[in-house]
Amino acid sequence: MDIRELDLSAYSADKPDTTVHLLFIHHSVGGQLMASPGRANGEFGILRTHPNGGGLRALLGQNNYVVHEAAYGSKIGAETDVCHWNRKFRSHMSRILATRHQDVLFSDGAFNRVVMFQSGPSSSWIDAEGREPGDPDSREKTIANYKAAYRSMLQYFMRERETLFVAVTAPPLVKPEPVQGLMGRILRRPDQAVVDEAGKRIRSFNNWLKNFSAGWLSDYPLKNVVVFDYFHILTAYGVSNWLRYPSGEGGDGHPNSRGNTEAARTFIPFINRALNRMTEQASPLSVGRHGAFASKVSAR
Repeated sequence: MDIRELDLSAYSADKPDTTVHLLFIHHSVGGQLMASPGRANGEFGILRTHPNGGGLRALLGQNNYVVHEAAYGSKIGAETDVCHWNRKFRSHMSRILATRHQDVLFSDGAFNRVVMFQSGPSSSWIDAEGREPGDPDSREKTIANYKAAYRSMLQYFMRERETLFVAVTAPPLVKPEPVQGLMGRILRRPDQAVVDEAGKRIRSFNNWLKNFSAGWLSDYPLKNVVVFDYFHILTAYGVSNWLRYPSGEGGDGHPNSRGNTEAARTFIPFINRALNRMTEQASPLSVGRHGAFASKVSAR
């Protein structure tokens, strides 16, 4: 499949002229990406420092972003599986835009102009293809349900044209060690064929997310939604469908500092260009184009 990603090269990578409020909804992996390297220091997945730290929070601060986070223990950060996003954005958008830290909201009328959101590693195991059109709220991990969830979100993003929504792909898993035959069935461990298919499925889904010509955003008329392919970076840019930067002794699915640092370094020009692209967005779209997209979403 030929993947044509969104080309941001025509937009400036310069940091914003004024401060921009940015919210990241995440669990532990996102917290470690944000943290600076060092001893574990923080709580609820919001970390100042961590051995796996990528330093993204500090880099964002240097680029005029005021970083806010919601993770474990908060109303909007408590559940981040793919099946949770549709309801979260549908029911809690006002709260998301007003979140300063966990359940603390802005009190001065400020709002988050950038909203990043990311599922955890378990979302990178998809069990089956599923059947279209899929169910955006289903806990069954199928490609059809995943696509339905992300398609459904677009109608909520369209209403918030002054906010940039950044879908950060879920981190890759450490490749499971397949077990063949009777022992595999006893241990309930997948065999080689199952492992290989699971790797292909998550790669296929993430490729669909970022394929600007024939994927998730191909019919979306605004410029306020982008995809940052964290998964691709941590598979060593496609060398594998599995995590190439494991922590611990190689079996921990949390990416190590080297992988997170690479992702953080890549993210800064990406977010600056994406925000500049949104800022340069043309005058309000015609009702016809907007309405056609809305009708297409509601029909799914």
